[in-house]
Amino acid sequence: MASGGASVLGLPAPAETTTREDRSGLSTTFRALRRDWLTSTAVIFLLLVVLAALLADQLVQLGIIRDPNVQALILRNNAPGIARDGSFHLMGTDQLGRDLFSRLIFGARVSLSVGISTVIVSGLIGITLGLLSGYFKGWVDDIIMRLVDIQMGFPSLMLALAVLYTAGPSFKNLILVLALTRWMVVARLTRALTLSLRETAFVEAAHVLGASHHRVMFRHILPNLMSPILVLGTLEFARAMLSEAGLSFIGLGIQPPESSWGLILSQGRAYITNAWWLVMLPGLAIREIDAPHQAMVTHPREVAAILNDIAKA
Repeated sequence: MASGGASVLGLPAPAETTTREDRSGLSTTFRALRRDWLTSTAVIFLLLVVLAALLADQLVQLGIIRDPNVQALILRNNAPGIARDGSFHLMGTDQLGRDLFSRLIFGARVSLSVGISTVIVSGLIGITLGLLSGYFKGWVDDIIMRLVDIQMGFPSLMLALAVLYTAGPSFKNLILVLALTRWMVVARLTRALTLSLRETAFVEAAHVLGASHHRVMFRHILPNLMSPILVLGTLEFARAMLSEAGLSFIGLGIQPPESSWGLILSQGRAYITNAWWLVMLPGLAIREIDAPHQAMVTHPREVAAILNDIAKA
């Protein structure tokens, strides 16, 4: 009765109702994951990769994995399993006797850092220019969109190769090049969404109340763009990691003594005939890191489908 009276009087719902709604949201999410096994596997795989990369130093100190820089030439190109000295190497050893599994875990740090940094830098550039283009329109829109068209018409790989060959391969240059070749995608999406939102009632109300252009763009329009931008960022993250692997493979990406999955793959290609694991396992890691992002994009659709089923019931 108390909760019913509160509802009639328009008072806030009791805390029990909020807790029940929160539990309902969590259960809906878990139901979505159980319904889509591919998404569940992708989420678990991605979390394991991220956790292993973040805790790599602690794993070495605890003796769970080996130091990736320790060399043992007597164990060079040892196949996965038990080595000649009786030690166990899950993914074998490389041409210098280093543990390949440990190298992949530490290499994930660099590969993930490149992907995240690229998405952040390209997102900042693309969101800012896209907001300006869609909000002000006119000559501002013409200049920004012509710049987008020109850069999208130029092969991104050729631009990346030219810049890295001139400036030299490094971690910072790699992130800058990848960001400069992908900001246009974010800008075009942001512009399209801004053009539709700038005509809505809440934006017009903000103008009537005297809000500045800066406040309207970044306090009213931008928060409503984050959902599709985050989905795009997820896809761009996987693309940035694949691009880094490709550039590192040809020697214009990450340089030794740093290590990434693309560099590990490049260093192992000379031994593909007698040490297949040096090429296949890093290649599988690069391939599988893209699968979680593709699968996780379908997760919101899965949740929406379950909600529709509940509503119909």
